[in-house]
Amino acid sequence: MLLWYASYGSNLCRDRFLTYLHGGRAVGAARGHAGARDRSLPLGDQPLHLPGGLHFAGTSTTWGGGGMAFYDPSVPGEVLARAYLVTEEQFADVAAQEMRRQPGADSHEGAAVAAALSQGRHVGGPGNYETVHRVGEIDGDPVVTFTADVPSRIPTNPPVAAYLQVIARGLRTGHGLGPVEVTDYLMRSPAVGEHWERADVHRLAVAA
Repeated sequence: MLLWYASYGSNLCRDRFLTYLHGGRAVGAARGHAGARDRSLPLGDQPLHLPGGLHFAGTSTTWGGGGMAFYDPSVPGEVLARAYLVTEEQFADVAAQEMRRQPGADSHEGAAVAAALSQGRHVGGPGNYETVHRVGEIDGDPVVTFTADVPSRIPTNPPVAAYLQVIARGLRTGHGLGPVEVTDYLMRSPAVGEHWERADVHRLAVAA
């Protein structure tokens, strides 16, 4: 079965996302990934707008500290995402790697995806990215993403420069935004707007 994976954090950057499929380590990341069982390229790739907010929280060991991006559908606003058309198995393998599990080691992620497709939302566990949401449909194929069960319960933490820059790169390449538009969007997240200087975010966006 095909579905669209709606990414909203570092996977907005296609090169970074492909490390989850092909294996390897993204530029600026502290750890690599095993890759999916099926390493085929996405069959489609397009920008997407989701209702909700972008919440940076917790601590990312992949990017050297700082908060991780979470999609929070419960708050007003708009989240810029990038949708990749992949198989259900590929999506499950990406989710497994986000939770530092071996792709295909068990049916945990596959069961979570199946449940979310039928119910609209499924909480697979307490982990950061173990809640799968069905957030829409594109050309008859479901759109899904993963996040925390209640993102607002995870302590807010501003992202580090390396992480913010790869998100900025994804926004520029996936949505065609210029540096000012990228800066405006990122500054709307409280963890960025309240802890980062606008000029510093703009510099990251220019260099992305």
